[in-house]
Amino acid sequence: MKKKFFLFMALMVALTAVLAGCRGDSAGGDDKLKIGVALPDFDDKWLSYLQDGMMDYEKKAGNIEGVYVDAMNDAAKQMSQVETFISQGVDAIAIVPVDTESVGTIVDMANAAEIPIVVVNRTYEGIEDATAFVGGNSIDSGIMQMEAVAKLLGGKGNVAIMNGQSGQEAEIKRTEGNKQVIEKNPSMKLVKEKNADWDRAKGMTLMENWLQSGEKIDAIVANNDEMAIGAIMALEAAGKLEEVTVAGIDGTPDALEYVKSGKLKISVFQDAAGQGSKGLEIAAKAAKGEEVEKMNYVEFELITPENVETYEKKWQ
Repeated sequence: MKKKFFLFMALMVALTAVLAGCRGDSAGGDDKLKIGVALPDFDDKWLSYLQDGMMDYEKKAGNIEGVYVDAMNDAAKQMSQVETFISQGVDAIAIVPVDTESVGTIVDMANAAEIPIVVVNRTYEGIEDATAFVGGNSIDSGIMQMEAVAKLLGGKGNVAIMNGQSGQEAEIKRTEGNKQVIEKNPSMKLVKEKNADWDRAKGMTLMENWLQSGEKIDAIVANNDEMAIGAIMALEAAGKLEEVTVAGIDGTPDALEYVKSGKLKISVFQDAAGQGSKGLEIAAKAAKGEEVEKMNYVEFELITPENVETYEKKWQ
C-alpha cells in the first residue's frame, strides 16, 4: 500500500513539474509573442510584399509567432477573425483593414480586451484610438503622382483616373491628391473616373471600355501599378500606348520593369516590406508594454525611368 502511495506521489510531482514547465514555455521572458495578423487579401500582389516584410521581421526577431489570416476582402470575415484572435488571447494584433468603416469597431474590440492593435497601411478617421499606425500618408502619393504627370503633359490635357476598391482609405486619399493637382492646372481636365479595384485584369477591361467610348485621353492615372499595367496592356493591344501617359503607385517589381521599358512613365514607391516589417515591430513592442509612437510614417518616393535602377535594388 505504501509503495502505491509513494508511486502516486512521485507521479504527481512529475506531472506538476511538467505543467510548470509548460506554463514557463508560454509565459517566460524568453517566450514567443503571439501576434495575430489580419490581412484583407492574400492574392493582392502589393500586400504579399507587405506580408513578406512581416515574415522577414518575424524570422529576424526570433521571439515572434505570427498568425496570418486572409479576409478575402470581406469586412465581416475580418471582424470575425479578429474576434477569434481576441478569444485566443494573442499578445497583439496587426491589421490591414478591409475597409475604413468596420475597422473602428475592430479597434474598439481589441481595446476592450486590452490587446494592443496596430493598424498598417490603411488609416481611417479615429486612428488615434488604435495603439499605433504604420504606413504612408496616402494623399501625398496622389499629389506626387499627378504633379509628375502634369509636368509630362505640360500642364494640359485630358486625364482619366482609375480608382482602387471603393471606400478604402488609399483609394479615397490618392484620388483626392490627384484632384488637388488637377484643380491647380486649369488646362487639365478630368474626363473619366471609375473603380478597377486594384486589379490588373479589371484595369485592362476598364481601359478597353474607355477606348471604345472614343473620348480623347492624354493620361491614365491609376491608384496602383496593377491597374496601370492593365491599362498599358489594353492600350498596347489597341496601338494607342504612344499617345497616352500612364502612371501608377507602389513601385512593385513588375511595375519597375514597365518603367524601364518606358511603357509606365511614373510610379510612386510605397515600401511594402518596410511597412510590414515596421508594423510587426511596433506590435511586438506594444505587446511587451513598451511605449510606441502613435503615427509611424513610411515616406513615398517618385520613380521615373531615370532613377528606376535605385528601386530595383530595393527588391533584391
